[in-house]
Amino acid sequence: MTAGRAENTPVLGTARLVLRRFEEGDINAIYAIFSDERVNRFLPWFPLKSIEEAEAFFEERYRANYKKPTGYNYAVCLRTNNVPVGYVHLNVGEGYDLGYGLKSEFWHQGIMTEACLAVLKRAEEDKIPYVTATHDVNNPASGNVMRRMGMWYVYTYEEQWQPKDFPVTFRMYQKNFSACKGWTFRKYWDGAKVHYVELGL
Repeated sequence: MTAGRAENTPVLGTARLVLRRFEEGDINAIYAIFSDERVNRFLPWFPLKSIEEAEAFFEERYRANYKKPTGYNYAVCLRTNNVPVGYVHLNVGEGYDLGYGLKSEFWHQGIMTEACLAVLKRAEEDKIPYVTATHDVNNPASGNVMRRMGMWYVYTYEEQWQPKDFPVTFRMYQKNFSACKGWTFRKYWDGAKVHYVELGL
């Protein structure tokens, strides 16, 4: 399955949000998002410790990706001030993995669901065949976001998370678009020594 050619991170808008590329002027906002201990508890990388680390993170994670021909690497900004308060990214390639994070003071306002739905709409328009997302079983709020996006639970698996290097049990969710209804992404299942389906989810 292959996706159509998509513009790299086109600007998207919702009722409350602007989704755009991260820019050099966003370094302080990047630091605020990725240094937040509550936000980064369930992320694979360690929280940023300095503005210098934020600058390096921007160069490696965002500027480099924006040079690629396709991609979805968004800063999530409130329309009121256009300052990033979170992020959404969708990997273009096997898995089409959706990831997201939001500063803790903006939790429980529906912001991340609103942002992710805008990205999924664009992805479907760009002929992305399916999207997957995973969350730590200890972070059920992230699973709630996935369900509100119309994703469904598929299976659970264990993985040694890097670079933090500790075991994590993940739930994998999936949303198929018209090209692959009924199809399941099995890579995490096949690659995990421990995997199972939880009943009642």
